Amino acid sequence: MSKPRSEELEQNPADASAEDRLIATYFRPLATHPGAFDLADDAAAIAPPPGCDLVLTTDGVISGVHFFADDPPDAVARKALRINLSDLAAKGAAPLGFLLSIGLPADLPAQWLPFFARGLREDAEHYGCPLLGGDTDKNPAAITVYIAALGAVPHGGMVRRKGARAGDVVVATGTIGDAALGLLLRRDAAAAAQWRLDAAMRDHLTGRYLLPQPRTAIAEALRRHARAAIDISDGLAGDLAKLCRVSGVGADVAVADVPLSAAARAAVAAEPALIEAILTGGDDFEVVAAVAPDRFEPLRQEAAAAGVTMTRIGTVTAGEGAHFRHADGSTLAFARPSYSHF
Repeated sequence: MSKPRSEELEQNPADASAEDRLIATYFRPLATHPGAFDLADDAAAIAPPPGCDLVLTTDGVISGVHFFADDPPDAVARKALRINLSDLAAKGAAPLGFLLSIGLPADLPAQWLPFFARGLREDAEHYGCPLLGGDTDKNPAAITVYIAALGAVPHGGMVRRKGARAGDVVVATGTIGDAALGLLLRRDAAAAAQWRLDAAMRDHLTGRYLLPQPRTAIAEALRRHARAAIDISDGLAGDLAKLCRVSGVGADVAVADVPLSAAARAAVAAEPALIEAILTGGDDFEVVAAVAPDRFEPLRQEAAAAGVTMTRIGTVTAGEGAHFRHADGSTLAFARPSYSHF
């Protein structure tokens, strides 16, 4: 983070720039790792636990693209961190810390940054992932929040996308499509009535879009049992297809077996065409994995013990591509198989 000169701020705050004071006030309290040097240096220095590899990932959120301008700032902070923790979880990695790069417009409301910092601090503490450093900038176009997260796995133990084999079981955590439906509701609140949703169902869907739930609790179980895994950020259909492509395999998924929340089931019952948005929409931040058949039940049980549901949804095949089939064997054809920024 651009040099707050911590000691100087304490001794002579009048000499500090506005940026220095911003960092010292809102971000220095999050830098609890000794290798962050109290955000008083140009870089951080950390060592992975003995016998471990570093796992690095980065992702970001931009106002008007990944979140709405009126989203609570603490939720924006949590989302930015959690989408990176989701990546680490799918790799079987335990979080070590993160770097934050944030761009803020000049007309930012006075209370936005305090609430943002509070949400970021609470999640950093909850997930054991302290701030290590980063950068602050002015961005006249939008609020941008980019995070680079660091994790650790035992040497050679990272769960890659590549590794699925024909005959493996395809599994998914949690429920699929809630965030995609939540986004549709944010864009058109009247859809809740069309889908015959009660208030609790509506709030569930919009809440899942607002605040991902990274599956960090099962990172170790995935490392023990999964051959390949990917977190679902661009939609189940698209992300499973990516896993299949790099593994040189295909997959058959039974649409009826894809786990849906009560809210999503109600929406599909009212409007069956929504199944495409559920399977291809982004922002689930669940995990889809390929598991040897004899490892599925141990994985399911360990996930359940950690409070995470794990559902068998299909089978890895010797073919190509991810195919989603109805009970009669017919295959869904998607207009857009995956979310894409471009």
